[in-house]
Amino acid sequence: MTTFIDTSAFLAVLDADDLHHEKAKEAWKELVASDTKLISTNYVSVETCAVAQNRLGVKAVRTFQEDISPIVTMDWIDEVAHRAGMTGLLTAARKRLSLVDCVSFDCMRRLGAKKAFVFDRHFKEQGFECLP
Repeated sequence: MTTFIDTSAFLAVLDADDLHHEKAKEAWKELVASDTKLISTNYVSVETCAVAQNRLGVKAVRTFQEDISPIVTMDWIDEVAHRAGMTGLLTAARKRLSLVDCVSFDCMRRLGAKKAFVFDRHFKEQGFECLP
C-alpha cells in the first residue's frame, strides 16, 4: 500500500500547537510502524520547509530534513508533471486550490496512490481516501 503525505500533515506533525497535532502524531506513528510506502513530492517538501521555517523556525526544518524526509520517498516533479499540475489548477479555476495540491493529485494518480495523510479537504474532493 502507498500513502501520499501532504504539507498539511507534515506541519501538523511538526507543530505541537497545530489544531491537528495529536491526530497527526498518532497517524504518523502508525504509518511509520506499518509496511506502507510513504510518498510525497519535492514541491510538498519545498512548501513544508518554507511554511515550517516561517512559523516554527529552522529547528523544525532540520527535524523535517533529518528525521522525516529520510522515511519518505520523494517523487521529483519534472516539466511534464509541473505542466499537468498547472493545467489542473487553471482548469479548476479555484482561488484556494494551490499548484502544489494539483501537482500532488497528478502524482498520486500517476503512482496509483489512493490514500493521503492530509488535513486538506481538496484531496477528499478529488476522490482520495484521507487519513486520519
